[in-house]
Amino acid sequence: MSIVTKLEHPLLQHKLTLLRNKETNSKDFRDLTKEIAMLMAYEVTREFPLEDIEIETPICKTLSKKISGKTVAIVPILRAGLGMVDGVLEIVPAAKVGHIGLYRNEETLQPVEYYLKLPKDIDKRTVIITEPMLATGGSIVAAVDLLKARGVKDIKVMSLVVAEPGAKTVEEAHPDIEIFTVGHDAELNEHGYITPGLGDAGDRLFGTK
Repeated sequence: MSIVTKLEHPLLQHKLTLLRNKETNSKDFRDLTKEIAMLMAYEVTREFPLEDIEIETPICKTLSKKISGKTVAIVPILRAGLGMVDGVLEIVPAAKVGHIGLYRNEETLQPVEYYLKLPKDIDKRTVIITEPMLATGGSIVAAVDLLKARGVKDIKVMSLVVAEPGAKTVEEAHPDIEIFTVGHDAELNEHGYITPGLGDAGDRLFGTK
């Protein structure tokens, strides 16, 4: 069973097409990324457990549902993962936000850690890693390694586009995590970029082409 769930909602697929288009400017790219992340968060949290609590409406007392015991942390992989954080916070406003700084060595294509700041109670939270492009899978594997070393047991990944080779790398290293994506592409080019992909998400988010 694949650990990757591709979200097929028409709004998500439409917005992904706009993201892929090289003519989409940075402002629109940022807005679309936030919108997609918000819609994805709705699906990522779908299986959160519920419990009954008693409340009082303007009419009478009643039993109603609330999320049971789930505290969430959003952990973007810097820098591109920041573009998805606000969208998730629209759905889960009480979530805490940590940061993992990784960059890819252009020769080895391996991730190099340069920054780590996490909530003190990270081990008690469901962690949603945001990383727009899951290409080789190295950054996700490194991020999950860091989180598991700190006791995190429930980890989900949100990526705009996932490449099949990267998905296999993550699955081999961490078959227990879930990956949610809108686009599932087949290949990487000789530079390690997803094909057809959408280019460098960080450059397109922040206008640093």
